[in-house]
Amino acid sequence: MTKKKFISPKIDYAFKKIFGSDQSEDILISFLNAIVYNGENVISSLTIVNPYNPGQVETLKDSYLDIRAVLNSGEIVLIEIQVARIAAFHKRGIYNLCKTYANQLTSGDYYLEITPVIAITITDFILFKESHKYIHHFVFKDKDSSSEYPEHELQLIFVELPRFVKKLPELQTLAEKWIYFMTQAQDLEEIPESLAEVTAIEKALTIANQANLTPAEAEEVSRRAMQLRDEIGRIKYATEEASKEAREEGRQEGRQEGRITEARALVLRLLNKRFPDQTVELNSLVESLSLSALEELSDAMFELNNWEDLLTLLAEINQ
Repeated sequence: MTKKKFISPKIDYAFKKIFGSDQSEDILISFLNAIVYNGENVISSLTIVNPYNPGQVETLKDSYLDIRAVLNSGEIVLIEIQVARIAAFHKRGIYNLCKTYANQLTSGDYYLEITPVIAITITDFILFKESHKYIHHFVFKDKDSSSEYPEHELQLIFVELPRFVKKLPELQTLAEKWIYFMTQAQDLEEIPESLAEVTAIEKALTIANQANLTPAEAEEVSRRAMQLRDEIGRIKYATEEASKEAREEGRQEGRQEGRITEARALVLRLLNKRFPDQTVELNSLVESLSLSALEELSDAMFELNNWEDLLTLLAEINQ
């Protein structure tokens, strides 16, 4: 039996082809019902806006690599995949959600014409470090009672792929099967029976089969996969360099703090000999002095005739 080779749905171009093509309506319906509605058949139909077209391979731009759909209920759904963290990622997601919601209304329109917006972001990195869930669904809630806002006008959904660790025999829900597809498709050699039971997932794997790609599509997938590896490599390198700088700064700060501690101890010993009845006051006065101030105080130590001279000197140093 000939082994199959599937493209990774985590490559943005492949993701668009699988979920955002003209023939992907049933695939996207199944995926959204799984992720948004816990597997219930709430969505019966949808329209994919600006669908991927194989004839547009050469002109496909990054700005069109997300997926936008309008559900039969009128709700707008935005779906994107991110494999590497970018700056202000949380703000970016909220901005895109709110911008899509607000842009529905033009001059002279009524608020009743605005439809809800759902933004789904699939990440190949951990976004919420305090949680162990792999699907996070956010809506407006009351701060004290946690009761939900009556209208679900804005919803933010995040799917963290690295959180999902279930094996093929452990898959039960529709969401689990779709997320397994997202994380493991490129490693499959055949379509597993448990995934083939879901017609939409079997169709998604058929689209992802490299044997079904045109030469132009295969080349584009390869090019974008290389770009993806390069981008992740650049981010990893930048992170490692920043970590090295932080460690070096930490070592320098540690050495500086060590010198300050030694200087403070020396100055306190000398001052305690001069003013043995003022120990508590001396500790308070010397505690916040910088290294340069401690050195200056040490140099002037033997010029102090009385307690007032010390206070005057400290006032001058702190100016």
